[in-house]
Amino acid sequence: MSTDDRNEKDEAPRGPGNCPDLTTNQGVAVGDDNNSLRGGPRGPTLLEDFILREKITHFDHERIPERVVHARGEGAHGYFEVTQSLKKFTTAKFLRKVGQKTKVFVRFSTVAGSRGSTDLARDVRGFAVKFYTEDGIFDLVGNNIPVFFIQDAIKFPDIIHAVKPEQHNEIPQAASAHDTFWDFVSLTPESTHMLMWVMSDRAIPRSLRMIEGFGVNTFRLIDEDGKAHFVKFHWKPKLGLHSVVWDEAQKISGKNPDYHRLDLWQAIERGQYPEWDFAIQTIPEGEEGQFPFDVLDPTKVWPEQLVPLQKVGRLVLDRNPDNFFAETEQVAFCPSHLVPGIDFSEDPLLQGRLFSYLDTQLSRLGSPNFHELPINRPENAIVNNQREGHMRHMINKGPVAYSPNSLAKGCPFHAGARGFNTFPEKVEGKKVRERSPRFGDHFGQAELFWRNQSDAEKQHIVDAFSFELSMVDTVAIRKRMIDLLTQVDVQLAERVAKNLGLTVDDPASAMKRLKAEWAKYGVTSPPGLRQDYANIKAPELSMAHTVKDTIQTRQIAVLVADGVDGAQVDAIKAALTAGGALVEVVAPSMAPVKRSDGKQLAPQKSLKTAASVFYDAVYVPGGADSAAALKKEGLALHFVAEAFAHYKPLAATGEGLDLLLASGIVPPGGTENDLLKEPGVVGSRKPADAQQVAQQFVKAIAAHRFFDRKSVERVPA
Repeated sequence: MSTDDRNEKDEAPRGPGNCPDLTTNQGVAVGDDNNSLRGGPRGPTLLEDFILREKITHFDHERIPERVVHARGEGAHGYFEVTQSLKKFTTAKFLRKVGQKTKVFVRFSTVAGSRGSTDLARDVRGFAVKFYTEDGIFDLVGNNIPVFFIQDAIKFPDIIHAVKPEQHNEIPQAASAHDTFWDFVSLTPESTHMLMWVMSDRAIPRSLRMIEGFGVNTFRLIDEDGKAHFVKFHWKPKLGLHSVVWDEAQKISGKNPDYHRLDLWQAIERGQYPEWDFAIQTIPEGEEGQFPFDVLDPTKVWPEQLVPLQKVGRLVLDRNPDNFFAETEQVAFCPSHLVPGIDFSEDPLLQGRLFSYLDTQLSRLGSPNFHELPINRPENAIVNNQREGHMRHMINKGPVAYSPNSLAKGCPFHAGARGFNTFPEKVEGKKVRERSPRFGDHFGQAELFWRNQSDAEKQHIVDAFSFELSMVDTVAIRKRMIDLLTQVDVQLAERVAKNLGLTVDDPASAMKRLKAEWAKYGVTSPPGLRQDYANIKAPELSMAHTVKDTIQTRQIAVLVADGVDGAQVDAIKAALTAGGALVEVVAPSMAPVKRSDGKQLAPQKSLKTAASVFYDAVYVPGGADSAAALKKEGLALHFVAEAFAHYKPLAATGEGLDLLLASGIVPPGGTENDLLKEPGVVGSRKPADAQQVAQQFVKAIAAHRFFDRKSVERVPA
């Protein structure tokens, strides 16, 4: 037998689809990946087994250090499109031509938790966008809340150390409801405005597709004449700004901690691409002094009544990552990544971030060459004299790695006016460790935020403060926080204090006590002159004014059992899917459900695997046998009652109304008429009214939640 014949005979068969050979990282084909090399079948494993050593070594080093903050995240690819030219504001090419599209990668994240924590923690959400522009990478690294806890980056380690699990026992995970966090913020009055936002519903979003995004820091746009405008960046979700309630968030965390991650992934996979409007606020350099806030203060918003919003672009996410680690985990955002036409301001939080983010990437990704990873690589060429370093990918030819040079004909050469040139701001003053007096108003905008909330939102803020502070063991910290809240609004303080069993003093006495506490513990930036926002209206601060005209991507549960009226199911389902909603049939088991017309209905979920917290609304169709069977299912009764208690829309037709009545959502002795008077509950006993009920249901779902329900607290769910 010839050598060629023998090799042909001994060759292992190809796998399904004629798949390629398994290889080592050096491309060497592996004959057997199931057994280590041994000295005999029962003998010791041999050190010379390079296949084993390479595989185990790579596995041992698969995990890179997780981010100190924003560790838990999810991302997606997409594009940014200009809808209104910013030519008059900036020379940044990717913002100047209407219709121009720029590739982006976006990463959303929670801040405090580790990679394994829940998506539904009460927390800020990171909203970071990497633009792959023709002039290089621009990273807009922001959050879903427009302000921050601190004014100066030197305090960033302190706020993170305080909110992270406590040092002695590494508890609690991904939660601010503990002593060290509230100890720090009660001694840091500049945090007060941010606390109002974090205790609001914005900190527990319904979906990452339904959050706003903000650049947080103040930047500059530079025009062709070298003139500057201070600028704030905003992302506004097309689907509106929506949240869950706290009880719902806690239950989702237990039942599906990947809720937001899965929601984003599935929406993109089914072609319902998340979209945001891109908007800016601008103030010409030199005119910033006429406003009650300092444009450099990261704990302040620019009220839209004073600085109108201009929508200038849109963001669309249309592709999921191919590999979570290579893209979402290894993506490196740095606020210092700018392009010509955009520059920094003297925002002291931003100034510190410029150092911190780059330093973090060097530690986390292990090399100054992190920019060469595919997800971080710019679209245009990288041409410079930087060389070598751990994990260098680029192979630079020639002997020259310096400038100036003649051996490479002076290349690469300075771009001059075409390149990035720092805005020539005049800087003068003594070297000091102090803040501008205009940074001293810590309560004016906190009160502005509170005043512009709806009654339901105010109640949720009270509930959030009450829950968090109830988890604080140190009574002195709770009392200090109540004193702090009196500086925002006395009624707010009284409502929280009542839930904590504490009393409230007048604001002046409370401030006197606070100043003594702050002085005692070394606080060097106590509140200064309070600005007057009394005549400013800011409806944009309330989620009550968001988009409520669509049911696109809303998820609706239909509860059924054998004997269900299939015609009613078909009618309601057709109306919901026509509006872009997703409908899932939930039954007692995954067995096919027998319809009253003899057909079968395939459930997508069973009552054992589904829960009302995964859905935006619930529909119960008629069919006497179906309704009777569901009334015997405790999980079905709880499903309906829990959805009602979370203020969600409910609909029922025919005998389906009997399940709603049996669930306890109306008081004992309550009638069908009482049930249908409840906000967000629609239905009819007549099967012929299914189309009419469907129209009412669509409107109810678009409204999101019905916080004006009065009998929620008595519902046992």
